[in-house]
Amino acid sequence: MALTDADVKKQIKHMMGFIEQEAGEKVEEIDAKAEEEFNIEKGRLVQTQRVKIMQYYEKKEKQIEQHKKIKMSNLTNQARLKVLTARDNMITDLLNEARQRLAEIAKDPASYASLLEGLVLQGFYQLLEPKVTIRCRQQDVETVQAAVNKNIHIYKETLKSNIVVQIDQERFLPSEICGGIEVYNDNRKIKVSNTLENRLELMAQQMMPEIRVDLFGANPNRRFTD
Repeated sequence: MALTDADVKKQIKHMMGFIEQEAGEKVEEIDAKAEEEFNIEKGRLVQTQRVKIMQYYEKKEKQIEQHKKIKMSNLTNQARLKVLTARDNMITDLLNEARQRLAEIAKDPASYASLLEGLVLQGFYQLLEPKVTIRCRQQDVETVQAAVNKNIHIYKETLKSNIVVQIDQERFLPSEICGGIEVYNDNRKIKVSNTLENRLELMAQQMMPEIRVDLFGANPNRRFTD
C-alpha cells in the first residue's frame, strides 16, 4: 500500500523528533562530561594554587621567624656588650680610685718609708744578684737610700752573701707615678718592677675573679675561676 504524502510527512517528522531527541541527549551528555572535567580541572588547579599559596606563606613565616631570631640574637648580643662594657668601666673606675689612694700613701712619710723598705728587700731577693741598680722618683732618693742602707744588712745576714747597690742618679722614674722602685741587675737586662702601679696591676690580675664575684655575683656559666 502506497504511503500518502501525509504519512511520509508524519514519518519524517517522527524521525526528526527522534534525531533531535538523540542530539539533545548527546549534547546533555557532552555538557555533563565537560562540566565534570571542568570541575575536576578547576579542583586540581585550585588545589595546586592552594598548595603554592601555603608553601609561599610557610616560607614567609620561616623567613620572618628567622629574621626575628637574628634580631633577638643581635639585641641580646648588644645588651650583653653593654653589660660587659658597663662592668669593665666599673672595674676601671675601681682601679683608678685605688691608684688615687695609692698616691696618698707617698704623702705619709712614715708609711711610705716602711713600704719602700719592703719593696727594696723584695727586689733584692727576687734578683739575687751581687750588684744591683735602683731607679726611683727623684723626690724619693733619700728615702730609698735609707731603705737600701737598712736592707743591705738584712740581705747579707739572711743569704750570707754580699750585695752592692747603687741608685741611678741620671734616669729617674716619672714623678707623676704613685711611687715605688725598679731594681735592675748589673747589666740591666733583668728588671724587677716594684712600682706601686705595677704592684696594683699584679694584685688586680690575681684578685680579678674575686673582685668580679664581689661586684657582680658568681657567674653560673663559669666553670673555672683561675
